[in-house]
Amino acid sequence: MEVNLCVGSLRFLVLTQSTFFVLLAIMVVMLNVQAKIIMKYFPMKKESIHRSNSTEELLQKGNFAVVAAIAASIKS
Repeated sequence: MEVNLCVGSLRFLVLTQSTFFVLLAIMVVMLNVQAKIIMKYFPMKKESIHRSNSTEELLQKGNFAVVAAIAASIKS
């Protein structure tokens, strides 16, 4: 009985790669289920963005020092 190493290695490759991708697919599905369960019991709070805190309004009011401080803190 002769054993062909190329055929055996290809079988092993296909077996290990298919196992890996099946486990990866199961993990992705489980992460989606977990995310849905978390969102069901802990929904995200809707936050409103007030225009009064925007830099555009600060510029219109003439608060250039405040806008410069915000820009400097973002750059650093």
